[in-house]
Amino acid sequence: MCDGVENEVGKCDEVDAAMTDAQLQKWVEQISLQSFGKPFRHQATFNSRLRTTGGRYLLRTHHIEINRKQYDTHGMEATEQIIKHELCHYHLHLARRGYRHQDREFQELLQQVGGSRFCQAVPGTMRRLPLQYVLRCVDCGMQYPRKRKVDPRRYCCGKCRGKLQRFQLDAVQKS
Repeated sequence: MCDGVENEVGKCDEVDAAMTDAQLQKWVEQISLQSFGKPFRHQATFNSRLRTTGGRYLLRTHHIEINRKQYDTHGMEATEQIIKHELCHYHLHLARRGYRHQDREFQELLQQVGGSRFCQAVPGTMRRLPLQYVLRCVDCGMQYPRKRKVDPRRYCCGKCRGKLQRFQLDAVQKS
């Protein structure tokens, strides 16, 4: 499965940066048989367009997509947990049982197989918008910092119900 050296547990110590979709497919099939005792009969592929999620299970096609960046930055162990998470969705959905995150069956199966509920953030994918605007109440002076431009006519002050005015942040001194 991997070009690196396998440790005593049978997991690869070295991340194979050039893992192909075919290798991923074999890996998902192997994890499905080992952890769930059931075969995975659909497609597993890398999707480089995923940004904020580790992977996804597609309800209509039953395919699984894994975030390539998660594999590249966090390695095989984190990716294996993501695969187990998506396989929980897969097997429960095909068994017509609770496959959604809030379902107790999903949570219990995820804990049994050792999958992760959340994945680690990939550096550089979360863009933070700087504060650019301030809405200021005309009556009491209350300030509401905003990242996006909003229409002040649609809102009122939460403190005194007064009218709001919008200002550019570089024109307003931070207080």
